[in-house]
Amino acid sequence: MWNLRRLSCLFVLLSCFSVTTQALNNATTKWLTLHGHAPLVIARGGFSGLLPDSSYDAYIMALETSLPNAIIWCDVQLTKDGVGICFPDLKLDNASDIDFYFKNKKSKYLVNGVPTQGWFSTDYNFKDLAPVTLKQGVYSRTSRFDGTQQSILTVQDVVNQVKPPGLWLNIQHDNFFGQHNLSMRSYIISLSRSVLINYISSPEVNFLRSILSRLNSRVTKLVFRFLGQNDVEPSTNQTYGSLLKNLTFIKTFASGILVPKSYIWPVDNSLYLQPYTSLVLDAHKEGLQIFASEFANDVPFAYNYSYDPTSEYLSFVDNGNFSVDGVLSDFPVTPSAAIDCFTHLDKNDKPREKLLIITSEGASGDYPGCTDLAYTKAASDGADVLDCPVQMTKDGIPFCLGSINLIDKTTIFRSQFTNIASTVPELNITNGVVTFNLTWDEINSLKPEITNAWLELRLYRNPKARNEGNFVSLADFLTYAKNASTVSGVMISIENAAYLANQGFGVTDAVREALRNAGYNNQTAKKVMIQSKDSSVLKEFKKNRYELVYRVADDISDIESSTISEIKSFASSVILTKNSVFPSESKFLVGKTNVMEKLHSSNLSVYVQRFNNEFVSQAWDFFSDSSVEINNYFVGAGIDGVITDFPRTAATYRRNRCLRYKVPPLYFSLVSPGVLLQFMSRQSLPPAETPSPILTESDVVEPPLPPVAKITPTARNESTANAAPTSPIGQSSVVAGVFTCCLTILLADLVIF
Repeated sequence: MWNLRRLSCLFVLLSCFSVTTQALNNATTKWLTLHGHAPLVIARGGFSGLLPDSSYDAYIMALETSLPNAIIWCDVQLTKDGVGICFPDLKLDNASDIDFYFKNKKSKYLVNGVPTQGWFSTDYNFKDLAPVTLKQGVYSRTSRFDGTQQSILTVQDVVNQVKPPGLWLNIQHDNFFGQHNLSMRSYIISLSRSVLINYISSPEVNFLRSILSRLNSRVTKLVFRFLGQNDVEPSTNQTYGSLLKNLTFIKTFASGILVPKSYIWPVDNSLYLQPYTSLVLDAHKEGLQIFASEFANDVPFAYNYSYDPTSEYLSFVDNGNFSVDGVLSDFPVTPSAAIDCFTHLDKNDKPREKLLIITSEGASGDYPGCTDLAYTKAASDGADVLDCPVQMTKDGIPFCLGSINLIDKTTIFRSQFTNIASTVPELNITNGVVTFNLTWDEINSLKPEITNAWLELRLYRNPKARNEGNFVSLADFLTYAKNASTVSGVMISIENAAYLANQGFGVTDAVREALRNAGYNNQTAKKVMIQSKDSSVLKEFKKNRYELVYRVADDISDIESSTISEIKSFASSVILTKNSVFPSESKFLVGKTNVMEKLHSSNLSVYVQRFNNEFVSQAWDFFSDSSVEINNYFVGAGIDGVITDFPRTAATYRRNRCLRYKVPPLYFSLVSPGVLLQFMSRQSLPPAETPSPILTESDVVEPPLPPVAKITPTARNESTANAAPTSPIGQSSVVAGVFTCCLTILLADLVIF
């Protein structure tokens, strides 16, 4: 467990031995870096993605969650009395509470020719900064670690207290300090006599030139840092874009370059990847190491990565064409795991563990859910079980859609059918168009709509494919899944069956007949799972040889023994929410329930939903990393399967080599719920929330489904008369080959590394 500050000596020794020996196993692989070694992980300000940048806690957490040779990054600023401090910005008010202690000491200076106001380190002696504490400088990140008396550290403090295995000093504003009669050159030269400095970077040519002859090049590597391509380098008065074309000149004073990641993998204005540049290969040809910067798990990056930070790192270190020599990250745990656990894997490698991957409407994180494209991508991404939430059309055709309300998943509000929207109290719909208001042909006149769960945060899913793909009937879905060699089964989800029966639609009968017609009743190659939150639905299928899955829709804190006995009378598996396993408060884990253990002890399989890649869907404890989250639910909690919008992420996780390590490395260890609370002041602790309820037997027991009402449907227009012939339960007897060309479309839309 990561229990920072409180790890026993024995645990530290064992873990360090584990990391050192196992991580080096992967290092024996030939890498496409300049010297053939594994890329370095550089922790910018420590673990600055979570804790205050350049704080003691951030540095310690970085070391305890990273590769054993991780490099600690310090942005060096000078105080009025020439003391070098580690602080992420020239302006101290950007990441500290200095404005509270020195309210009237705001200054205004020219920084690279731009008038800038704030509290600058050059206005204070180091002893003046004693009461000042560090805080989170990125407003989108949690501020609950502020106010914990994290003092500003000198470079010597970091060396003596943190004892990093490697030290990288970044000198961003030598020019500015010179204007204030402070010599960064003298400071660095003096420091190098007592401190081992592995790397020094700067975006200023003259500064690197000035220290070149005074440092041992075998000990300290100088790295020229590139800023924006249109920014002007003050020493040469050339743009960085112009200097990029003259790497031979850079080699005269530096052994490496540090560039924004977009220099290597450019993105267009729509945030999609463009073809990679030749920069890495060009730099290596000149004998220059090349490091990539601006990596953070909690900011949107290219849509091609589907919000999976591991996927992004792999495109820089393991793409088959080149590898950068290191990455600068706010979340060093992710590149550490990517480099040791996820590189040099083949898509066809067998899973290392038995974790069942069940889709949530196909690959609905990349394409509109329940479309041919979503299902095709899910199958190619490594999903085991494809799911189909069954809805019914007006002419009785069962099809796959994630909601009975067409407004949720289609473009119906931009169609001719907007005038039929209504309120359906029985389904908690205040304004919608239910699927059985339209015929199958009418539904196919609409377009699917991708689900953007965090639209208010401007986190969009694959905008180019927002309305791509075709709707899929249950018959087509079953045919495709049966013929997909990589798919091991299907999960049919049935909700609102009682309401539909009262409207004249027998959804359970329709599903049963569709499965029979598709040949699922006389085969064992493909698993069939029937899922519902209604016990009355599952009891309808007890005579069939299907896996019946009971979904507990709400968060629960515990479950009674009698409830488990009742569930076992009609189901063999259970679906839980994530919070029913690891409850959280304000997105911080506060414990672990024993619901999983109770269900397993009764021989009930447990699947957990829903896993998403967007960082806002995860507890802070998982470091905005979807692989860390999956690892804790699978290894830590012992779940049998995940239900996910992004099956590729889960499939990649399942193949990673760290799952087979006897002792997991620190960057692949389990989170201890509640550990992060130890880093907060009492005033910053999240407010206690009302515990989730206990699942009782009365929550599960339901009356049988009502008989299907005999209602003669009245056609709203003549389109129903032109619909395909239907069987007695309404299922189309014609199976359209909607999947025929979708693989071609899918491949055209994807950037494949």
